[in-house]
Amino acid sequence: MTQVSFGIAAGFRSVVPLVTHANSWALPATDTDEHGPCGDDDCGIRDIQDRLGDRWSVLVIVELAKGVRRFGALKSAIPGISQRMLTVTTKRLIRDGLVERTVYPTIPPQTDYRLTPMGESFAQAVAALADWSRRHKEAVAVARLRFDLDHPGEL
Repeated sequence: MTQVSFGIAAGFRSVVPLVTHANSWALPATDTDEHGPCGDDDCGIRDIQDRLGDRWSVLVIVELAKGVRRFGALKSAIPGISQRMLTVTTKRLIRDGLVERTVYPTIPPQTDYRLTPMGESFAQAVAALADWSRRHKEAVAVARLRFDLDHPGEL
């Protein structure tokens, strides 16, 4: 449930409309509240969340940001990924236009993977998210502990 009220939001010096969600946190109201995070258009955020949210895509992107890799080198660099999951993940990233696959006509065939320009751009966004995570890791842990102590058994 979403309710709009007026108050002083963190970081604001004047009274602004606040949007209070069912889990009781408040954000300044924006023009996008009635239409989702992208406003009226479909900005594709859910598609990108699919890449960020799956278990392996970000790890493959991070590894390819270091340079061109063969399939075996990718598999070795990402602990726990199976050959099947690496195949599925690279195919999804290729389909999304983030990764390029090159097969060389050798015996046995050699296959290289590299980021496309769009993949490099995505890797920069992922790196920014990783930097934010490093800077706030401790604060998030403290907030979770505080919540768990104040609300035992709620999650």
